[in-house]
Amino acid sequence: MGFYNLNPDEIRDLQPPDVGEILSRDGGNIASVLGQLNAHNPIAKKRIEEYLGKVVSGIQTVDARSIGSKETLEFRQQMAGSEHPWRFLASNMSDGTLRAVGVLVALFQSSNGQRARVPLVGIEEPEVALHPAAAGVLLDALMDASQHTQILVTSHSPELLDNYRISADSILAVVADGGITNIAPLDEVGKSVLHDRLYTPGELLKLNQLSPDPAALDRLSRSQMNLFKKSLPE
Repeated sequence: MGFYNLNPDEIRDLQPPDVGEILSRDGGNIASVLGQLNAHNPIAKKRIEEYLGKVVSGIQTVDARSIGSKETLEFRQQMAGSEHPWRFLASNMSDGTLRAVGVLVALFQSSNGQRARVPLVGIEEPEVALHPAAAGVLLDALMDASQHTQILVTSHSPELLDNYRISADSILAVVADGGITNIAPLDEVGKSVLHDRLYTPGELLKLNQLSPDPAALDRLSRSQMNLFKKSLPE
């Protein structure tokens, strides 16, 4: 499984090459992973570029490039008044662009032809540093990738949640109570409100009304394994 809190600075820096099987948590080996995608599944790489071009206007391609003994990303972006796209290394790109390409590579990395597939991808706040208008494109990519890999996303973005394709059953509410983080499906009130279209998920989030179902929390607490309980002597 891959869990990601992508760091634009790590993606921007020159990276030592590796086998590129699984994207690292911060994106620090993204050039190697993208290189493997290009070698084994250029169609998946093209999907990444198509989504990226919709998030960041003008970007046409992104490739792994070797610089001495290190690797980085090279972007080609169409600029006004230029016949051919300009080339920019990762060091010249914005945090939003680098996070966007990191999210997309994380989502589609299982298509890289490697032995180690990633059956579940978890991404913390994929919308960070992106323009709110890009939420629809981001959701398209999440839905697309979910056909091949289970996707888990944490988000505080009303723009991302406010889409008719996100059902109430696919939303898990998270609350912290007494130092304990509780995660469960929405309570019946929340599901009913969404089903009747009285509010959108984003509106309920703003109102702090996305609450976990108490009955579900009770069932989970009774079935949850205690990983830190000391075993009693026999």
